[in-house]
Amino acid sequence: MSTSSETRETRETPGTSSGTAVGPTTGRATDQTTGHAGHAGHAKGRDAGAPVRGTRLTLRAATLGRPDAAALADVDLDVPPGEILTVVGPSGCGKSTLLRTLAGLLPALTGAVEQDGRPIGGPAADRALVFQEDALLPWRTLLANVELPLAIQGTPRADRRKLAADWLERVGLADRARQLPHRVSGGQRQRAQLARALAAGPRAVLMDEPFGALDAQTRAGMQDLLVEVLRGTGATVVFVTHDVDEALFLGDRVALLGAGSLVAVRDVPRPRERAAHDDPARVALRHAVLTSLNT
Repeated sequence: MSTSSETRETRETPGTSSGTAVGPTTGRATDQTTGHAGHAGHAKGRDAGAPVRGTRLTLRAATLGRPDAAALADVDLDVPPGEILTVVGPSGCGKSTLLRTLAGLLPALTGAVEQDGRPIGGPAADRALVFQEDALLPWRTLLANVELPLAIQGTPRADRRKLAADWLERVGLADRARQLPHRVSGGQRQRAQLARALAAGPRAVLMDEPFGALDAQTRAGMQDLLVEVLRGTGATVVFVTHDVDEALFLGDRVALLGAGSLVAVRDVPRPRERAAHDDPARVALRHAVLTSLNT
């Protein structure tokens, strides 16, 4: 199916966050199907003159998984700088394998996996990975957890403390900065993890069902928060989820994975608009995605 092209949400680059991390033009993008790379490759959602801080992530004829158990075969996918690509598919179809390959944690078995045209040979500080489990260090305060990637990259103590405090304020945790992780709620821990992932200015953020363990109300709040804090970073985002509505709310495009393959990549009409839930084009896309997942 096809959807109407949309002018994407502006996500301009600020001058306040730089360094490394742990762990609009208009026009229609071409739909992709397995074996046919064809995305137009434009950076969505930014003013024409805004600098691009995101990074291009590309897979070409890539087989992913382990030598004794390939999960995905012949994957062709191009994620342009600044795009939010959501990824859906049934359990065990290779969503997390795709994410870990882009993170450099799992080498491709065949084909090419590249960042800005250069092979991805391992983890890199400018690709941050966010898990469903918050992975905060339990003996460090929220502030100290957010400081960690900045300390690793050598940011002076005073500077990294200010940056960490600023990010905690952005995610609504300024009054919890001195708390240990076990003293705050699951949603607050995920907010802290998001602040830690973004504090050092990664060019790509790879998210593996980060809100999957949260209740519906907290999850919706985290989706809105993610949209807000990404505004201004320019980061490229690949977001894996089981929730089709979440995928269609957050993504500029949604990638559909099936049994061992990338089935299709579709443009999402009116991404990041709550009011678009009942838009006929969005409803039709939701139906197509659900049908694909059930076949």
